[in-house]
Amino acid sequence: MRTLPLLVPLIVVSIAAQAQYPQYPWGYAPYPPPYRPPPAYAPPQSIEQEMLAAHNAIRARVGERPLVWSPQVAAVAQDWANRLIATGAFSHRPNNRYGENLYEISGGSMSVNEVVYGWAAEARGYDIRTNTCAGVCGHYTQIVWASTRAVGCAVASNGYRQVWVCDYDPPGNIIGERPY
Repeated sequence: MRTLPLLVPLIVVSIAAQAQYPQYPWGYAPYPPPYRPPPAYAPPQSIEQEMLAAHNAIRARVGERPLVWSPQVAAVAQDWANRLIATGAFSHRPNNRYGENLYEISGGSMSVNEVVYGWAAEARGYDIRTNTCAGVCGHYTQIVWASTRAVGCAVASNGYRQVWVCDYDPPGNIIGERPY
């Protein structure tokens, strides 16, 4: 006698589900097709592709030709980023044969675009007409330096601190010269 009251509600639920979706014998509609991203979706790029695209977008704004990615320069940048994380220091590599931009954040992380566009924001203080800078402009001028042809960048992190290093070949920011 006890099982009869339990079966009745199950039968009622099953009949209700079949009434809602009569074409499906199991009582519910199938799952929709697998998720497909919208056509405008772009898959994530590698750090190399993102760094190169961000640098070249800034260079294009001032009419400079695009940089190419250098794995050799990137290896130098990675070595320095790793050393900065390991030692807790934050300084340019001594006697570096490349131009260098550094970025550091503690207690968080940054994306490639946030790092590169952070450097590029220094353009506000740069006056091309007089080749002068109000504040800090060296990261920006290194990105757009006309004679620079290659870039290599890296990031290192210890879970709390993140350090970004981009090295440029040949280096820019030569005193008395204009970046472009």
